Amino acid sequence: MTLKAGADAHDGPRVIGVATVWTIGYEKLLPGALVAELRAARIERVIDVRFRPQSRRSGMSKTRLGALLAEHGMRYEHRRALGTPPDLRHLYRTGRIAEAAAGYREHVEAGAGPELDALAAELAAGAPRTALLCLEAAPEDCHRRVVTEALQARRSSLRVVDL
Repeated sequence: MTLKAGADAHDGPRVIGVATVWTIGYEKLLPGALVAELRAARIERVIDVRFRPQSRRSGMSKTRLGALLAEHGMRYEHRRALGTPPDLRHLYRTGRIAEAAAGYREHVEAGAGPELDALAAELAAGAPRTALLCLEAAPEDCHRRVVTEALQARRSSLRVVDL
């Protein structure tokens, strides 16, 4: 189940035994607005799923973003294995979303299957409230969608909320 941010997307109904993962893209957000969104959802851990955790936008690169999140009580983790390699990023950037998603799906299952298995197990075992972070604002146009689908394939009851 995937939800779009709305009235209960930040909190969602409490379903005992159902793990939830949130996703967020910072493309249209300044650092303060990103933190506000994450705080509204009571996120405790942000997993950066960018291949290279660098940004032209001030405050959104790994070190500064990690420090900013820590100031607000959130843990930052970078998981490069879940990032989109350069050859596939081009497809996303040029709007070839279906082709990019198919290529990324193949790439991530072949190269990061154990990482996906571990993350799915963490989420199912009661991990901190976790958001997957990338640049792209629209989750349907981002590899985050493929990541969450792969996690749901491993844990069918996993609930996904797009902020």
